[in-house]
Amino acid sequence: MGISKERIEDVLAKYDYRADALVPILMDTQSLCVDHFLTEATQKYIAKKLDLTYVDVYEVSSFFAALHKTPKGKYHIQVCDSSVCRINKKDIIQTFLEQHLQIEPGQMTPDGLFSLEKTTCFGACDISPAVRINKKVHGHLTIQKMKKLLGELKEASHV
Repeated sequence: MGISKERIEDVLAKYDYRADALVPILMDTQSLCVDHFLTEATQKYIAKKLDLTYVDVYEVSSFFAALHKTPKGKYHIQVCDSSVCRINKKDIIQTFLEQHLQIEPGQMTPDGLFSLEKTTCFGACDISPAVRINKKVHGHLTIQKMKKLLGELKEASHV
């Protein structure tokens, strides 16, 4: 399942098992999952506990880009694909990431450290080109800044 039923129960209890809190329940549950995604089994368990159908939960998890259905790396890198980032040469950053990490958008490095994805605008137009890594935005990027950032993340993961 990717997460213990006890941990899911803790999240559900936090929201008093309210079906109208489905999005925060899914977000909190996903944040506790080792590979940062919601398995089908996890979604079915939540649906059962909230007296919803699996389809109800799946539709919500499929609608929100922040909810993942496939495993993500410890550091999930989202490259903004907005018009502003494209004008500000986000393609240079994306190409560097693909070559440096040896993965394409939608993939994860073999060590599980990084995953890469193109995403819609996340509101960082004023600092484009930008990436978001685990909810933290990094902007005014150059290849040198990206190299340094990846090095810091690799080093932090080995501490």
